[in-house]
Amino acid sequence: ECAEAYIKSQTQEGWHCVPDRYDDGGFTGGNMDRPALRQLLADIEAGKVNCVVVYKVDRLSRSLMDFARMLEVFERNQVAFVSVTQQFNTTNSMGRLMLNVLLSFAQFERELISERTRDKIAAARRKGKWSGGMPLLGYDIEPQGGKLRINEVEANRVRAIYDLYLERESIMAAIAELDSRGWNNKSWKTKKGTLRGGSPFTKATLFRLLTNVTYIGKLGYKDEVNEGEHDAIISLEVWQKVQSLLRRNGRTGGVEARNKFGAMLKGILRC
Repeated sequence: ECAEAYIKSQTQEGWHCVPDRYDDGGFTGGNMDRPALRQLLADIEAGKVNCVVVYKVDRLSRSLMDFARMLEVFERNQVAFVSVTQQFNTTNSMGRLMLNVLLSFAQFERELISERTRDKIAAARRKGKWSGGMPLLGYDIEPQGGKLRINEVEANRVRAIYDLYLERESIMAAIAELDSRGWNNKSWKTKKGTLRGGSPFTKATLFRLLTNVTYIGKLGYKDEVNEGEHDAIISLEVWQKVQSLLRRNGRTGGVEARNKFGAMLKGILRC
């Protein structure tokens, strides 16, 4: 609204607002991977835009290097740039200096917010609190957030999956049995009502389930493992047996993975 009002005030100079809106709501200003921004730059190159009006400089970008690249595009196509609430003129050296100062603070603010968020997540995990992410099979998230509660139906399925792996001693054999039973990964509904998850197990997803410390009442963050506030689903004894078997099968390939093609580097070469 501020930008449109500014354009209207310049009607006597021949300004008029183009019908297209370049609005990247929900996208970070820390990079240029934004659909509306890409469309704006394409329209500038096509000669459809000759002035870019923003409410504040950091609405266009919060990265000094990205903004410098955008200014090159603007200058090459003789496109003016106006920030409604921060009056400056990029045609002289003082105006360019002020623009760089404003962008430096915008980038600093973005990085500071990122650091605070990371510190907050790390502190919550160290206290054993659930700090978000995709829900796990066997657990539901408390309505107020910050804590996991056991879903008994799914928890029994998780215990059965651990027992199945110990019985079959092979991830691929366990997956075949899970497929025959019609058991899939966790499915859940987002706050917007969108259904997520529920896909069949793969080697990667089953391995993550079998190695997730959350199931023994702990929470992991990077290389740290801390006691969680939630209850365990798997006993420590069963967990250790599964980890020992996974380590052994990592070297031998498990009962189903034989070296039938005579590969000399099998079990040694890693991706």
